[in-house]
Amino acid sequence: MNAQAAPSRRLVVAIPSLWLALVFLAPFAIVLRLAFSQAATALPPYAPHWEGLAQLGDFLSQLGVENFRLLAEDPLYWQSYIYSLRLAGETTLLALAIGYPLAYAMASVPARRRGVLLVLVILPFWTSFLIRVYAWIGILRPEGLLDAALGWLGLGGEPLRLLNTETAVLLGMVYSYLPFMVLPLFTTLEKLDRSLLEAAADLGATPLRAFLTVTLPLSLPGILAGSALVFIPSVGEFVIPDLLGGPDTVMIGKVLWNEFFANRDWPLASAVAVALVIVLVLPLLLLQKARLKREQAA
Repeated sequence: MNAQAAPSRRLVVAIPSLWLALVFLAPFAIVLRLAFSQAATALPPYAPHWEGLAQLGDFLSQLGVENFRLLAEDPLYWQSYIYSLRLAGETTLLALAIGYPLAYAMASVPARRRGVLLVLVILPFWTSFLIRVYAWIGILRPEGLLDAALGWLGLGGEPLRLLNTETAVLLGMVYSYLPFMVLPLFTTLEKLDRSLLEAAADLGATPLRAFLTVTLPLSLPGILAGSALVFIPSVGEFVIPDLLGGPDTVMIGKVLWNEFFANRDWPLASAVAVALVIVLVLPLLLLQKARLKREQAA
């Protein structure tokens, strides 16, 4: 039985591995190859071109690291990376602060009501992402819906002028990616054994202490998953900063778009993309390694 099941197990692993190689590794290899090329006024706009295994030595000799050196030397690029990481971190923290109580409340209601709440969370996905971002323009623009609501409440005054600011970008990103934080947290908290909280209460723990010592540690996998789902796309976000931000909100996604489409410098744009992948993947690998060590120690 085990000998017959072994080929099936290998097939189960081989299919997603092949899919991953096709949709991620192969395109990434092409981008990595472009990152070591040079811009050229040609079609396609880079050199050298692959001419087969017979010319492999000449092809490799023409590749260089000038694009990566430029990323380190030009403040525009590394400052954009730092700015993007900071804004993505703030987005993740705000999404966690809003999403955790929401997910906890959803997991605490009777099971028959959870489906309705879950639909309300994923309801924004039924509308175009671009339309939802454009809606924020109408909300945040001077004398827009937000100013009108404040005036109706008697809190009006000078227009807030939030549009084309970092605050507008932050609001748009938190709103757009909040469901990605809520769903993993809800999945984790829904499976929480409530008898553990009852046992903590029987042992004299206050509700706050029971939350800090029982609920919060057990929900850590959901926190990590939700944070990754929010942080990673936030770093490379382009649409929201372009529509809601101003000239000072230069995130790395905007820089990448300018290099690829406006400047037509495909090698430099590829180097920007490769560096972004490295910045995002290495911390995740280190985090995964630390998690495995903790599990082995436990």
